Amino acid sequence: MFTNSKTLFEKSQHVIPGGVNSPVRAFRAVGGTPIFFKEGKGAYLWDVDDHRYIDYVGSWGPAILGHAHPEVVRVVQERAAKGMSFGAPTEAELLMAERLCALLPSIEQVRLTSSGTEATMSAIRLARGFTGRNKIVKFEGCYHGHGDALLVKAGSGALTFGTPSSAGVPADVVAHTIALNYNDLDELETCFRKMGAEIACVIIEPVAGNMNFVLPSQAYMDGLRGLCTKYGSVLIFDEVMTGFRVGLGGAQGHFGIVPDLTTLGKVIGGGMPVGAFGGRRDIMAHLAPLGSVYQAGTLSGNPVAVAAGLKTLDLVATPGFFEQLGKSTSELMGALGNAARDARVDFSGTSLGGMFGIFFRPTVPANYAEALQSDKQRFNRFFHAMLKRGIYLAPSAFEAGFVSSAHSKSDFETTVRAAREAFAEC
Repeated sequence: MFTNSKTLFEKSQHVIPGGVNSPVRAFRAVGGTPIFFKEGKGAYLWDVDDHRYIDYVGSWGPAILGHAHPEVVRVVQERAAKGMSFGAPTEAELLMAERLCALLPSIEQVRLTSSGTEATMSAIRLARGFTGRNKIVKFEGCYHGHGDALLVKAGSGALTFGTPSSAGVPADVVAHTIALNYNDLDELETCFRKMGAEIACVIIEPVAGNMNFVLPSQAYMDGLRGLCTKYGSVLIFDEVMTGFRVGLGGAQGHFGIVPDLTTLGKVIGGGMPVGAFGGRRDIMAHLAPLGSVYQAGTLSGNPVAVAAGLKTLDLVATPGFFEQLGKSTSELMGALGNAARDARVDFSGTSLGGMFGIFFRPTVPANYAEALQSDKQRFNRFFHAMLKRGIYLAPSAFEAGFVSSAHSKSDFETTVRAAREAFAEC
């Protein structure tokens, strides 16, 4: 079935570590041979063996308009024809900065980067430079890119300092990283009581998308904001995934929380490599060339990526866009839940805006430990059963899914029919 993909994967393993340029693509979590794609259009992908799929990965979030949206493609072609990179300021960078500041009121100034990882690394460095403190708090199950200080797993007890979860990360690099349980306000309060004066920042996915899709409670988010304010710690919302995905105001708009710094990516590049971090003017003033916190990038604010992002933001800002996207995604989750119940399969699903999570457990999880209780083997069987029927889901039980405005009612109906058959098999 996947003859050409298998051939390409075999060749790739000779010249690319693991045959892939990002680990989850290797299908190690679900088994089998990774699919090599050659084309995307709207809600669909085509692989190198000419199979068509309804896509619920969306390049891990950026394809909110679907693949190869004609207006985005047009501006990319026009911009590329005038030069693809200058390593110097352009008017488009100003327009993007103005747009981000207008859409997210918490951002008074913003700096563009080339990736979400760069954005989160830079935001943490800035928070440390601003506060003069070293310790940072993150949450188990939240992923903020592959920066050394963030590749941490929690210890066995509460408030345990992190140990490296990747070879090549020295223990002393993560000695100041504290990993806590997501959605556990009591633990967070205890941490601040003990170490609040030492904590430079708290970085969080305000809606987790990297332990699958997990929503925090409003009380938790309110408590987090209050603790950071009380102890003078910088609150960083990592909205690389949720920014302009769960709503026009991001997760911060949904929860009504004003973070001190925000990191962005994915949607703001319209599928092109891009990232950004921004926030309070007094914090951003500590960045070079104004301040002593250094950050730079040759391709930061790349004109082609900015052009794609600006057009994407124009289109998602259309009145009613997110209302319809959220309604469609919620209805899909409901239909999948009904199909699972009919098949007597333990299953739960949840969504916000154009993001969703599916779990093979009776209720949606509230943290990483609960997410791990999902039946991973059943998900793996479900994944392959859906793939066989032309439905492309994330190849891991611990990744969120994405719906685009290009998905049609017919696509959803096809997906639910396939799921009914897949539930019966798995």
